Amino acid sequence: MTTANTTGTTMLAEGVRAEAAIDLAALNSNLAALRERTPSADLMAVVKADGYGHGALPCALEALAAGVRWIGTATPDEALALRAAGIGPEQARILCWLWTPGGPWARALRDRLDISISGQWALDELLAAVRETGVPARVHLKADTGLGRNGCQPRDWPDLVDAARRAEAAGELRVVGIWSHFACADEPGHPSIQAQLDAFAVALAYAERAGLRPEVRHIANSPATLLLPGSHYDLVRTGLAMYGVSPVPEVGTPADFGLRPVMSLSARLALVKQLPGGHGVSYGHKYITPGETTVGLVPLGYADGIPRHASSAGPVQIAGKWYTVAGRVAMDQFVVDLGGDTPAVGEEVLLFGNGERGEPTAEDWARASDTIAYEIVTRIGARVPRRYFGASHG
Repeated sequence: MTTANTTGTTMLAEGVRAEAAIDLAALNSNLAALRERTPSADLMAVVKADGYGHGALPCALEALAAGVRWIGTATPDEALALRAAGIGPEQARILCWLWTPGGPWARALRDRLDISISGQWALDELLAAVRETGVPARVHLKADTGLGRNGCQPRDWPDLVDAARRAEAAGELRVVGIWSHFACADEPGHPSIQAQLDAFAVALAYAERAGLRPEVRHIANSPATLLLPGSHYDLVRTGLAMYGVSPVPEVGTPADFGLRPVMSLSARLALVKQLPGGHGVSYGHKYITPGETTVGLVPLGYADGIPRHASSAGPVQIAGKWYTVAGRVAMDQFVVDLGGDTPAVGEEVLLFGNGERGEPTAEDWARASDTIAYEIVTRIGARVPRRYFGASHG
């Protein structure tokens, strides 16, 4: 059974070792806040990497209930899984963009996915599948405007556009989107931002001269959605922000942007015991007790997604008080120095949440681990059960 405190935040269920509680009402609220920022553009709910660790299908369904009609995934398998789960083409356009040779092109066509193309090899494989299945493709051409990752380089862009236009004229596909991705949108004022916007404008202009008339042009990710209204075009792709974590923590907290963290991670103390001063704790004895103390054992480790880099640094809250990981995070567990406090075995340990109970946040763990909050929420593993509440759909 799930309990709730006075703020409405779910508490760890009895008898459960650990869980990630996913507040779908917060997700819905975040989507509404993001849509207010993009009145002239549609919104894509990005649920790649199992919804940034939150659960791709439940989050996609909540996004649809909130009125979103574009879903984004990285791999075709992620997109196909959503279709197999019952999200049909009449409910949502699903874009997938990370293709490798020999990918499931035919299945993607039959499931009416939107397919990103970054190079001629991919277009060739896609067209072979079109001819095999007889199903025309919906294509988003991706331009590399400066990220240097996926996408077509400017020198190759005319050839790719011209080839796509010929295939469109032959009825084999329709170019429904042209897009790109920012490198430094989370660094306000970075010179690459305007350079990429300029390069995107050039790519769009060439495509238009070639006769392409896409439904949507899109370059804005979560940071750009929050900070760069001039980049919104026809569609924005919101990933981390929809899960209520700030993609620009140096600029503002989630609350500053009207967002609420969706995931809370908690566990139950597995052991509380006394240790004498000078006692080593966990592998390598990187932590030595400074004096007689009590320690608590938290049954989560790097196999569950707790960063090993958070050793001797990660914060937790127990009975309203903050403590710090003592020594190395192990595969299945870590220790906290309780400083003489004696909470009961089974007491809830809050690793991170929305902060309403004064607990650490994902950003606190990111700082402790010298990483970004994207990694903290995304890496929470399948061994940690997800508990969903607050859904607005049946």
